[in-house]
Amino acid sequence: MKLSIHELAAKRPTRHDVDRFLEQGPFPLIEGPNVTFTFRGEADLVRLHHWIYGLPSAQELTRLPGTDLWYFVLDLPAGSRMEYKLEIAQGGIQRLILDPLNPNVASDPIGSNSVVHASGYETPEWIQQDEEARPGRIEKLIVGSEALRGERAVQVYLPARFHDSHRYPLLVVHDGSDFLHFCNLKTILDNLIHRLEIPPMIVVFTDSPRRLVEYADDESHAAFLAEELVPLLEERYPLVKSPSGRGLAGASFGAVASLAAAWRHPGVFDNLLLLSGSFAFTDIGAHDRGPLFDPVVNFVNRFRAAPGRPAERLYMGCGIYESLIYYNRSMVPLLQDTGMQVRFVEVRDGHNWENWRDRLREGLSWLFPGPLWMVYE
Repeated sequence: MKLSIHELAAKRPTRHDVDRFLEQGPFPLIEGPNVTFTFRGEADLVRLHHWIYGLPSAQELTRLPGTDLWYFVLDLPAGSRMEYKLEIAQGGIQRLILDPLNPNVASDPIGSNSVVHASGYETPEWIQQDEEARPGRIEKLIVGSEALRGERAVQVYLPARFHDSHRYPLLVVHDGSDFLHFCNLKTILDNLIHRLEIPPMIVVFTDSPRRLVEYADDESHAAFLAEELVPLLEERYPLVKSPSGRGLAGASFGAVASLAAAWRHPGVFDNLLLLSGSFAFTDIGAHDRGPLFDPVVNFVNRFRAAPGRPAERLYMGCGIYESLIYYNRSMVPLLQDTGMQVRFVEVRDGHNWENWRDRLREGLSWLFPGPLWMVYE
């Protein structure tokens, strides 16, 4: 029977008691809704740093008297997934570290964080390579752009059994290299196509060297997608040449770029996959998100005033632990009023790549349903 941290504290534990407690593992300890974070070592102060909006971002661990064991108990609702680090302060030096007792780590373009899964969360099995799924291939393509005044390298996913005699839907993914690296999207595509959950499709992964500018409703970037990239891809590959066979995808600023491009060029992309969109707006007064968000806020304010009908089907997902949840929730009725089919999903997660990864099966299969769902493209 496992010993809780409170039972350990009541014992006036010895070093041997602490050793036995830590042998229980794995850590953090999950006991119903309670998650016990622990750190063992000499320190002047230990804090838990997390990214759950609405809670203090740094919460102090308590040192168990007479020991070098520190702990903090957090109430984490079932199904939650949380990324965090530990701050260790000693001798005037502070450092953020991964949890030494937790092997579960998530990476992003900035670095890595420790991850805790509350009871009820399960890592999707479809993100792992299915040995029976034939792998597609990725080829690189250089695209010249007058709109962007230069060249852009894109990566093109071609499904297994690709053949020129077949017509394929097209999905263009913003921050494509990150979706490939941090979301394992190529493997997910292989698996979902193999399982007939989505049709064989061509997916183009695009990146921007100036993403905070180009993804914030930049007219040149939207023109590149709709007027240059799509026509070039239609010349080179056997694509479905109708808006119903085209889509845009992105997360955070990439979601803004997707919606903005479809809004500026209605009738080009009928399917939008928008994850944790940075859809900040102001009903009145100024915003508090800094100057990088000025063009985003200007765009979302204009869009809310005259949304038109930028697409036909739109999938949105956002974590309830994100500060962006309010903006995403507020967009849903507006989008539904345009006549678009809208599916909005809230999950107990934050603004991170594994949250977005976990939404891909539902989002892709809803926008581009395969034969398994009895819908044929």
